[in-house]
Amino acid sequence: MSSYYPPITYIVPPSEDGWLLKTILQKRMDVSRKLLSRLKMTEQGIMLNGERVYISVKVAGGDRVEIRMEQETSADILPQDIPFDILYEDEHLLVVNKAAGMIVHPTHGHYTDTLANGVVHYWAAKGEQYRFRPVHRLDQETSGVLVIAKNPYSHQHISEQMIAGTVDKRYAAFVHGVPASPAGDIDGPIDRDPAEPHRRIVTPDGYPSLTRYKVMEVYGDRAARVELKLETGRTHQIRVHMSSVGCPLIGDGMYRHPLYGSGTGAEQLAGIAELDAAIPRQALHAVRLSFKHPIGLGGLVFEAPLPPDMALLEHKLRQI
Repeated sequence: MSSYYPPITYIVPPSEDGWLLKTILQKRMDVSRKLLSRLKMTEQGIMLNGERVYISVKVAGGDRVEIRMEQETSADILPQDIPFDILYEDEHLLVVNKAAGMIVHPTHGHYTDTLANGVVHYWAAKGEQYRFRPVHRLDQETSGVLVIAKNPYSHQHISEQMIAGTVDKRYAAFVHGVPASPAGDIDGPIDRDPAEPHRRIVTPDGYPSLTRYKVMEVYGDRAARVELKLETGRTHQIRVHMSSVGCPLIGDGMYRHPLYGSGTGAEQLAGIAELDAAIPRQALHAVRLSFKHPIGLGGLVFEAPLPPDMALLEHKLRQI
């Protein structure tokens, strides 16, 4: 017998008397076509006043519409007792402050010691059963706010908000140099580097990519703290865009300052290398994320303070 997550419920108002159940599911409960097909195949997936019905029936004011999703597991993910920082949790979402150096999801050749391994263990220890569904990703060395959906409905809703551009993602970064303008947009298409496929570059034939930035603090002419807002979500987008305007992230070993390997500016290069050595990873932190709760509990805002390594870098930069 199948086990289900708690139902998501909608009470039909008098103004919607006579509507098709399918219309209620799609227009009022925002069930996607893919999830609707899945619910139709689930024994108790779609219920009207406690009974299983066809979605072609008409509803009446006061009717109780419920959708139920079967419980799932990530059977392919090995549970590991790995600590992680929880910012928020309810029956639909888990929001964490990911540590730098932690991979989000197991990948080829790296099946353990990821955030997924820790989260699956955490849920199992509480006797709960969910599939690990990150709504978005952060690079291994990027820290900060990350959202994990506990069911397909929540994942669909937040993903749609991201596609629509209504999710506000803010990052804090420390960069070499100071951007030419105190605020602006970096609108540069991004794609793989043909010479090094694991890297990304700005190229006219790439995918549309837009990053908005604002300079928050400057440290002489050597460095700056910037706030960044992503309007698109390309791989390595912030790192590539800031590098493309001559202000690569401090500590970024992949998108390094153009003076590295140039054979010129030895004194300036020494100063750049000194800053890169002050932090063991790119100085990038997902500081803020806001979106609407998937079941109408209003807007949610999550913030994560600078982690110790970036706070220490900030202190050193202020000595300049």
